[in-house]
Amino acid sequence: MLSSPSRFVRTWITAAVVGSVLVGCGSSSEGPASDKAGPAPKTEVTVEPIKAATELTDTNGAKIALKKKPGRIVCLFALCDDILTELGIVPTATNSALLAQPGFLGEAKAKEVDVIPGGFIAPEVEAILSHKPDLVIGLGDTHGKLAPALKGATTFWAMQPETWEDSVGYLRDVAALTGRTGEGEKAEKTFRTKLAAAEKAPSDKTALIVYGSDENFGVATPESDVAASLFPKIADYPWKSRGVEGSYSLEEILAKDVDVLFVETLSFGDADGKLSEKLAENPLWGKIPAVKNGEVHEVNSEVWAKGRGTRSLGIVLDEATAALR
Repeated sequence: MLSSPSRFVRTWITAAVVGSVLVGCGSSSEGPASDKAGPAPKTEVTVEPIKAATELTDTNGAKIALKKKPGRIVCLFALCDDILTELGIVPTATNSALLAQPGFLGEAKAKEVDVIPGGFIAPEVEAILSHKPDLVIGLGDTHGKLAPALKGATTFWAMQPETWEDSVGYLRDVAALTGRTGEGEKAEKTFRTKLAAAEKAPSDKTALIVYGSDENFGVATPESDVAASLFPKIADYPWKSRGVEGSYSLEEILAKDVDVLFVETLSFGDADGKLSEKLAENPLWGKIPAVKNGEVHEVNSEVWAKGRGTRSLGIVLDEATAALR
């Protein structure tokens, strides 16, 4: 059985793998999500002006107050790197590999950015503070525990994105605090325009995003996965969150006649190889129409699973719409 993706699952798959296994003959404690979602509201392309500020209430209701415009920003998860890239800012230090990806800084320039040791789950506080940051941005349900250790030395901002609207909101918030209002408006406009164009000609194909390592994998749902939150606008995406204890059986996936599969391989430790190749060992996997028809697309997990920001989501839209034609 696989627990459906909670926010923590999507932010750190290594912790979620424990007890999260989807095998060929599981069944859910809840009935299948058989009802198709209603038509998603059309994306508004008009962008409201962003006003520079030193204090604000962010898109998730958290209050942020700075004494001055932050010049040194440490990123503890990839959305921060995505937003800063959109605004033309290079983080002082980071805890993700997003900057090295195509469409961001690239491998050579990304090497110039210091990496915070300790890994995603437990970044070292001393290392963070050694950079004398004006602002540290982390993921709330993972890095919130660092707040007491950082208090008094810097400002810690805990973000918690779940949908593309959240990501746009955080982009606007960071643009306001850094004074990069024009860059923020431009990035938002570019993304909204791309999404609006994609939703004008939605595919009638059924799509599915799965993520994980080895036989452990989950189904990304629009309620808790930022990339998946785009899919009801561009394809038939009949997957709904069932909460932490819910799951999808492989039989249910087969019953949906998935036409196009997107696979996020999240490797760690000694794991290697593509998730789709490992799943091919399961005979039920081979019965899925997308598998039989060669419509399984291994995607860049740094962008699809971790990026979450408007630049990453723009790449997701480009790749998804091309595959769904």
